[in-house]
Amino acid sequence: MPGAKLIILDRDGVINQDSDNYIKSPEEWIPLPGSLDAIARLNQWGWRVVVCTNQSGIGRGLFGMDTLNAIHDKMVKAVSHAGGAIDAIFFCPHTHADDCACRKPKPGMLEEIAVRYNVALAGVPVVGDSLRDLQAAVAVGAQPMLVLTGKGRKTQKDATLPSHSFIFPDLASAVVHLTT
Repeated sequence: MPGAKLIILDRDGVINQDSDNYIKSPEEWIPLPGSLDAIARLNQWGWRVVVCTNQSGIGRGLFGMDTLNAIHDKMVKAVSHAGGAIDAIFFCPHTHADDCACRKPKPGMLEEIAVRYNVALAGVPVVGDSLRDLQAAVAVGAQPMLVLTGKGRKTQKDATLPSHSFIFPDLASAVVHLTT
């Protein structure tokens, strides 16, 4: 897709329901209302959609790679059924204690996306529901966008957001903003 625009989405709390106990099985992965259609709309408007997600449940031993792959397979199929596509999924399996470079708020995953797609991330929308998503976006010059689903309302209430953050009720609202 030459010339396609790139958008980076967090997973839990943006595309699907979040859980303080982690999404540990495909059965626990439940799309948020409007999120699948929003991804399809992005594709129809020429956007490449990349998911970038911390998945410390792996590092905590709560689930393995086979389960994560099954969860992502369910997500990709659900998006496809809605007429959309996810171009790639990047994830960090580490816990906070691992002090890796890829776990958001560190920008390692976003930097890897930039390398893989051979693009600068300046101005690229990064949609998340937590401060760490927005901080990772700022670290690479991307456009932080907070959605109020998942942990988003708590993030808006409790955190000092980057000054140039956009705030939307949900992914569908953010996508309407980007495609009109």
